[in-house]
Amino acid sequence: MWNYLWKKMVQFALVLLLISFFSFAIIYIAPGDVSQMYLAQDLSQEQLENLKITLGLDKSMLEQYFSWLGLVLQGNFGVSLANKSPVLPQLLSRLPATVLLMGSSTLLSVAIAIPLGLWAGCRKDGWADRIISGFSSVGMSLPPFWFGTLLIILLSATFRLLPSSGMNTPGMKSGWDTFRHLIMPCLTLSISHVAVYIRYVRSSTVAQLGEEYVLTAQAKGTRQTQVLSRHVLKNTLLPVITLLGMNLSSLVSGSFIVESVFGWPGVGTLAMTAINAQDYPIIMAYVMLSGTLLVLGNFLADVLYAIVDPRIRTGGEARGQ
Repeated sequence: MWNYLWKKMVQFALVLLLISFFSFAIIYIAPGDVSQMYLAQDLSQEQLENLKITLGLDKSMLEQYFSWLGLVLQGNFGVSLANKSPVLPQLLSRLPATVLLMGSSTLLSVAIAIPLGLWAGCRKDGWADRIISGFSSVGMSLPPFWFGTLLIILLSATFRLLPSSGMNTPGMKSGWDTFRHLIMPCLTLSISHVAVYIRYVRSSTVAQLGEEYVLTAQAKGTRQTQVLSRHVLKNTLLPVITLLGMNLSSLVSGSFIVESVFGWPGVGTLAMTAINAQDYPIIMAYVMLSGTLLVLGNFLADVLYAIVDPRIRTGGEARGQ
């Protein structure tokens, strides 16, 4: 098990290093001059050259990259070009709101998708399967910005049931108020993931119900609910674990859109503002956060895979020896 984990940790570090390099390279070759963000109108050419030397912009791309990477490893993502404030405190102040939205969306997606997927798989080609599969197809095709706008029109503007934007009503900091603000962004971020998870759970359930161990349990008179909970569910979790790991990054990128639609004060809103202002340090920090979550998600998925299915853990150790 330790050999397996060590191998995955090395892969984690290498992939993260590549993400940081290519992210920096894309910003480096982007049109424009970063030093222009610092300029006043009355700076001379000599002062401009001195400023570039001070910022390290006169060095090669590799020299700039390793200098930036060394600072990042110390927790220093630089200073915002727009507000001249350190990037990391701004990111950390917005992160709890994004984590709340992502965590709620993930829990809601899994809580809905697993029972519906199992039900559809058990009732293959029945009316329940058709309804659930139809819901899944519709959910996968809904653009988040359109669905979010629709919810605002219906639940906020028309029926006035929920607040339309923000995380709290001005002057109110109660948990109930935050929950009411969270409902529509959470639904919007969850709808496409629920649809995908349902399809994977359904197909895995159909496949498992044809396996010999399930047929043997059914022949012994085991009830359908016990067959599903004791035998089928564990194996259907494997593709869901993979999707959860892969979707950590998509949750961050998805929150980029959802937070903008609902005015949710998270990392996505900060990144949108940074992109409009060409604030490269914040953009780089956001890209690194998304990449780290993607790699971390895959790493956690591999670990959970090894816990759920010992054959994977054993195979990993055998290859590492």
